[in-house]
Amino acid sequence: MTDTKTISFDDFMAVDIRIGTVVAAEPFPEARKPAIKLRIDFGPEIGVKRSSAQITVHYEPDALVGRKVMGVVNFPPRQIGPFMSEVLTLGFADESGAIVLAVPDKNAPDGARLM
Repeated sequence: MTDTKTISFDDFMAVDIRIGTVVAAEPFPEARKPAIKLRIDFGPEIGVKRSSAQITVHYEPDALVGRKVMGVVNFPPRQIGPFMSEVLTLGFADESGAIVLAVPDKNAPDGARLM
């Protein structure tokens, strides 16, 4: 069992997790680890943001366009090689360590916040 740090509800609410729709996806061959460059529409309040996601084992760029994903939108941007990643796309490691996207099981509007 892994030790986990206890946080307050306010700490959790400080992490702004939103739903968005992938509007563009392309390979990211310049990345050190295999990745896909995403453009995700988080609705009118946040807009379209870029993300580098290490999801190449389970996903092809063309199949990602139109999919709903979840992302942390209030982390500072991070330079990944020549690409500026503006949001952290969320996922979970499968049995082999490959990332599986965290997605809602029902439709929600782009920009809806995880509560």
